[in-house]
Amino acid sequence: MTNVPYQIKIHSRIAEVSAVQWDNLIENNHPFLTHGFLNALEVHHCVSEKYGWIPHHIAIYDTQNQLVAAMPLYEKHNNYGEFVFDQAWEQAWNQIGLPYYPKLVSATPYTPALGQRFLVNPQLSDNEKTDLYELLFTHMTEFCDENSMSGAHVLFAKPNQQAWLADQNNPNCYIRHDCQFHWHNQNYQTFEDFLAQLKPKKRKNIRQERKAIQQTGITYRILNGHQASEQDWENFDFFYQKTFIEKWSTPTLNIGFFKSIGETLADNIVLVLADNPNGECIAGALMFKSDTHLYGRHWGAAQEIKHLHFEACFYQGIEYAINHNLQIFEPGAGGEHKIARGFTPVAMQSTHWLGLNPFEQGIKQFIAQEKQAIDEYIKDCQQHSPYQ
Repeated sequence: MTNVPYQIKIHSRIAEVSAVQWDNLIENNHPFLTHGFLNALEVHHCVSEKYGWIPHHIAIYDTQNQLVAAMPLYEKHNNYGEFVFDQAWEQAWNQIGLPYYPKLVSATPYTPALGQRFLVNPQLSDNEKTDLYELLFTHMTEFCDENSMSGAHVLFAKPNQQAWLADQNNPNCYIRHDCQFHWHNQNYQTFEDFLAQLKPKKRKNIRQERKAIQQTGITYRILNGHQASEQDWENFDFFYQKTFIEKWSTPTLNIGFFKSIGETLADNIVLVLADNPNGECIAGALMFKSDTHLYGRHWGAAQEIKHLHFEACFYQGIEYAINHNLQIFEPGAGGEHKIARGFTPVAMQSTHWLGLNPFEQGIKQFIAQEKQAIDEYIKDCQQHSPYQ
């Protein structure tokens, strides 16, 4: 490693880091890594001991006290909001009297979207970037050991960073496999161009769904953060809370968070609101955009109306991506129902560094079986592709 006298700090609040310097490390205007997004989670108590997400962000400074690299990092006491499930590992640890928690996780809380996990000054050379990757990873694992944590988990790293992690051949690291469904823009100029690429039956089904919901008289407003009013955010917060409560889940986000990102990430916000013929707002889908991607995140409705979810969360998003020349639409985790609506399977990976691991062979077997199941699942999904 290049002998550069870096200074490494662990920050328990991202507010301790310069917002400008942090955001200068972010590629592609990625919304979920911005200082504003992560700070809003902390300020409005969406991440805290209460929810089992405790910040320990790594920051590396040069001799001029300029931030050259960073890593969003959290101490976890559960696996809520990770979207990579390890309950079986926790049970195995507990059965022999070892604590599985706390552990460390590098990810954006509650957000299964691909992105940087090693934030590094883009103006540095490839060798310097590699050195900083190594320094971040080493410091993460050392912090894990020093604080008696079971392991450190890097989730949803962008493909080139995940590939770097896999190439290290670290004996303590295990690569897990999963699948999501993404939509890819094939230089479509209109929604009809997209439909033209689908098999006739799939194309007909989408047209029927859109026509049925259109006949209800529901209209849509697509707003960025500059355009969304306080009332718009209060309506969306109601839909969000209602959705989680009805699913017997925990709504960790809140109105303060939504209003905050509406200001700090105004240009990244894509808020789809559905109004009935009386002008009442009855549903909403919150999406975000980077320079090239659209990300679907949250949805809710005051009442259940057939096809409204597909229209607000998928078709409005696809149209938006086409109109704004966005290349990929990541609508979130899971859901074979996305295939019929133009989304295709994408293999995902995550990296899991385990300190004390009494189940080395068992973990390897678990991962091999999981990979085989995911590979077969993706192959099966590809056979049901909606495209001609």
